[in-house]
Amino acid sequence: MSYNTLIGAQFFLSTTLEAAKTITAISNAAPPVVSSTAHGYANNDEVVIFNNWDDFNESVVRASAVAANAFSIAGYDSTNTDFYPVASAVGTAQKIAGWTSIGQVLGVTPSGGEASFEEVKPFDRRNAVKLFTGFSGASLELTLGWDRSRADQQAMQAASRIGGKKAIKFVLPGGIYGYAYGTVSASSLPVFESVMKQKVVITMAGAFTSF
Repeated sequence: MSYNTLIGAQFFLSTTLEAAKTITAISNAAPPVVSSTAHGYANNDEVVIFNNWDDFNESVVRASAVAANAFSIAGYDSTNTDFYPVASAVGTAQKIAGWTSIGQVLGVTPSGGEASFEEVKPFDRRNAVKLFTGFSGASLELTLGWDRSRADQQAMQAASRIGGKKAIKFVLPGGIYGYAYGTVSASSLPVFESVMKQKVVITMAGAFTSF
């Protein structure tokens, strides 16, 4: 058993994504193997997957067991063919080209991501039943010390103005990595307190991943 704290944590914002590489298949395995001809990736490269498997789409993964025309996705299990239909996982992959350090992080607040249920009450039953319907949308809110001269805050403002998507990475002491990918929303109006603050929200397009 171990505990993790945010003391010493580092946060990063993606810069750009490299050109898309075609995914021709993802196997139903643990870990799944992605088929992509001449992808050019190396072990531990951080890649955004775009495909029609909901739990993979627009999520950041780390390449492992890399071969010339394939790589594995560490930490994933796609053996359940109800959720991951056989021979249907085509799409693209884009490597994250670089990261900008996010400084002066004062707080991180997650929202959503909980299991969702729909309550139904058939006429022939006295007690209602809750049916699992998936998960609610999720977001991460970063509270930063406001400083418009910082390149990271300028980049988040620029992405926010066009509704752009970025990846966020945090690294905990001990080498634990967490990722979110989604639309950046950065208010141009700071929070007026004794310490001026900037609120930035990442509305996640895919799953939060950690390695």
